[in-house]
Amino acid sequence: MLNRRSLLVSGAATVAVAATSPALAMPPPLPHQLLNELFDQMYREGLRLRPEGATQLGLDKGPNADLKSKLSDESEAGREAARALNRQQLAILKNLPYAPALDPADKLNLEVVTYTREQQARVQAFDFGGNSYGPSPYVVSQLTGAYQSVPDFLDTKHQINSAEDADAYLSRLSAFADQLNANTDRMKHDAGLGVVPPDFLLDVTLTQMEKTRVPADQALVVTSIARRAAAKGLSERYGKDAAKVYDERVLPALDRQIAETKRLRAGAVHDAGIWRFKEGPAFYEMALHNTTTTSYSPDEVHRIGLEQAREITARLDGLLKAQGMTKGTVGQRMAALYRDPKQLFPNTDEGKAQAIAYCNNRLDAIRPRLPSMFSRTPDYRFEVRRVPPQTEAGAASAFSQAPAADGSRPGLVYFNLHDSAEWPKFCLATTVFHEGLPGHQFEGGLALSNKNLPLIRKASGFSGYGEGWALYAEQLADEMGMYDDDPLGRLGYLKFQLFRANRCVVDTGIHHLKWSREQAIQYFVDQDGEAPGFATREVERYCATPGQACSYKLGHTVFVNLRAKARAAMGDRFDIKAFHDAVLNCGRVPLDILQQVGDGWIASRKA
Repeated sequence: MLNRRSLLVSGAATVAVAATSPALAMPPPLPHQLLNELFDQMYREGLRLRPEGATQLGLDKGPNADLKSKLSDESEAGREAARALNRQQLAILKNLPYAPALDPADKLNLEVVTYTREQQARVQAFDFGGNSYGPSPYVVSQLTGAYQSVPDFLDTKHQINSAEDADAYLSRLSAFADQLNANTDRMKHDAGLGVVPPDFLLDVTLTQMEKTRVPADQALVVTSIARRAAAKGLSERYGKDAAKVYDERVLPALDRQIAETKRLRAGAVHDAGIWRFKEGPAFYEMALHNTTTTSYSPDEVHRIGLEQAREITARLDGLLKAQGMTKGTVGQRMAALYRDPKQLFPNTDEGKAQAIAYCNNRLDAIRPRLPSMFSRTPDYRFEVRRVPPQTEAGAASAFSQAPAADGSRPGLVYFNLHDSAEWPKFCLATTVFHEGLPGHQFEGGLALSNKNLPLIRKASGFSGYGEGWALYAEQLADEMGMYDDDPLGRLGYLKFQLFRANRCVVDTGIHHLKWSREQAIQYFVDQDGEAPGFATREVERYCATPGQACSYKLGHTVFVNLRAKARAAMGDRFDIKAFHDAVLNCGRVPLDILQQVGDGWIASRKA
């Protein structure tokens, strides 16, 4: 590991060589070089603790090839190693002797990387919980835990092109059991602190666990390697060896976790929010700040959500009336659209395939319009897929996964088609634009291909920035004319804007104002016209990952307000492409820093 002393000694040694060896004299490294070397070293250290991240980005090669056979250490020793590394890196970042000499771009990089370590320290200060979309109080839930993440990771992220890849897969399959056991131990530890998921989350968790606990010849982690090894002409032994590891190691670990989950379920309560824990209010404040990257209080977030929801509801009301829909509340009229048979794909595998094909068509349709708004577009491939059926019950309604940095795997947009009725046609397009282009995949692809950013920044993300951009991207799709011949699609777009505003209301309602699960679900049904099943999964997601749902609308508001401020300051000189360059070329940043970046760009463009 790199420490401050070795960094300073290394720099001093370089200067000494230059001064005493004329034949070998070299100029001392510039602050920019020293910073990037430090960032590279820090990123490599992080990869050693998070091998899955190396595979996700296609970096489990060369000097990191050994990581392809490993998974993260979820034990207490592994958690302490992560805490120690974060403390060490944060101390170095805060005491760089050359920091004052950095140029503005490097100072921004230093500020952002330091911010990530500070936020991680705040998360690690709590001796319970796990991580999914953001800090979670529960190491295992319907959204957190190895039982639901590793099978999909091995099937879709771990590539098998050689015998070495297949051997690495088997090693990771064995490590899957270690992660399960570590998660179970942590569940017991957290329960000792009174931190137990509510009964309804444990019910969904058990359903998913039991769907995962199948005989070896049906288990995804076994059939995946057997199928893919055969496709590459590799030995049949890989499927047999995987079945052996599964039976001897994975199943016993999974059974132990199921037993512990059932034990916790027997004494679980129905209260939805984390206010009920001793450290719950403090955890929620941390999680809200961590995911939104703002300093808003829960009461302020709740108020912002209510105010923006009123504005969007008024717009929806006018558009619904233009379609001849005048009776009932906006929520009731939107619910009627959900029931329109012309808007529904059949709830069959064939119907779900049709929905995915429609989504990929929308992705193709917006591609040629992107140059009207952007000076640069990513080169990566992107596509839409269905959430694997075995994890549909607890998975988010839609989500995005970044492409491999080397382009070997496309960026993926997933739709949860557990019930096709929850995804009527008029709601699909705006979600494609949010998750795909010009949303997450676009922004993420630009970050990965940005040659001016160090890898440590390309690979990091902030929910407030990422989700805020994706919601802003939905707005851009409308401004690009994607709904000019699709008025119902525009209703879908505004409906999801309303949904994100109401997320701020519901999330703070659950964890700060002590709303019940049922009250939160009904709020979405009444205000948005949500399908009850959709609303239920969303509310349960917020119960497991507090605060993250608020990042969308808060982030969108920063992007929209910055654009309005720039347009007002520049008038006819305002250039939308230049604005997008300004807020994208800086890479992913916390919203508070994005505001500074935007204000600085506006000041530099004033006449």
